[in-house]
Amino acid sequence: MTLSMLPTGWFQVGWSADIAVDEIVPMKYFGTELVAFRGQDGEVHVLDAHCQHLGANLSRGCVVENGIQCPFHGWVWDGSGRNVEIPYESKPNRVRRVRSWPVTERNDSIYVWHDLARREPMWDVPHAFAALGPVFEGAEYFPLTDGGRVRYPGIHVHPQVIAENAVDPHHFRFVHKTPHSPVVLRETSEGEVWRAKVGFGRRWADGVDIPEETANTIEILWSGIGTSFSGEHTRDGLRIAGVCATPVDDTTSEIFGTYWISAEHGNFEERLDQAKVGLPDDIAVWDTQIYLDPPGLSPSEAAGFRKLRTWARSFYPEPAETRA
Repeated sequence: MTLSMLPTGWFQVGWSADIAVDEIVPMKYFGTELVAFRGQDGEVHVLDAHCQHLGANLSRGCVVENGIQCPFHGWVWDGSGRNVEIPYESKPNRVRRVRSWPVTERNDSIYVWHDLARREPMWDVPHAFAALGPVFEGAEYFPLTDGGRVRYPGIHVHPQVIAENAVDPHHFRFVHKTPHSPVVLRETSEGEVWRAKVGFGRRWADGVDIPEETANTIEILWSGIGTSFSGEHTRDGLRIAGVCATPVDDTTSEIFGTYWISAEHGNFEERLDQAKVGLPDDIAVWDTQIYLDPPGLSPSEAAGFRKLRTWARSFYPEPAETRA
């Protein structure tokens, strides 16, 4: 079985710091050339890249107030994709539209909503700190820095393969070199949200979750199969990682790693480097991994994988629901 690289959900396309006011950034995701720009009102918009006049690429244009002006004939398109000005005509073209993608700017990041059927967003991007629970929401964090934003382009992986890490405790021993596999303390799914909590060390060996205790645990949250956050409580403090994979074409995704470090213990650079260690090790495996359906699962992992794959099916529209 081959997974479609066109799932439904919110997918990261950059960080807020990537696009200043009046700035334009060309992009390509979901096999489509896109253009992102930040208007003079501070709002970020993402459109299909090509002007609906004669097909010029809008990424070569400029921002005009809260719209983008084509470099070819100066037609201006607003953030919703409507033509609002033709400089040499008395009125705009009210028929042609450039596709506008729903955008959310949150968690220091920029996300677009993708759905083959062109439906409006069916859920919101979570606020990462609040969604991970009161321990993480209540902490103070260092500001996100350039070092806390890491982009991995051209990775041969489907976002669902990354989501399946949430139910794969045994990879920690062999990929991340932990002495033992962590224990899955909790797994739940509701609508678009998948949650899990895993515990490390003898404290959690009995597999019994204590909700108010987070020491030596990782709280994992997936919102759809494109957006994930994990909160880890180590002896050095709290850290939150966002790992979001966005399909680029039929075979590759771009992975965005975002890292927030709690401020109460200091040692920012050292703790940030520690937080960033794990993802490259995972990527080295994902980039050459294939998707097996069904996989050859062992008894201790089978239930989690099957439950997650059942949950993930809802993010792939049926062919009858799609629209060209």
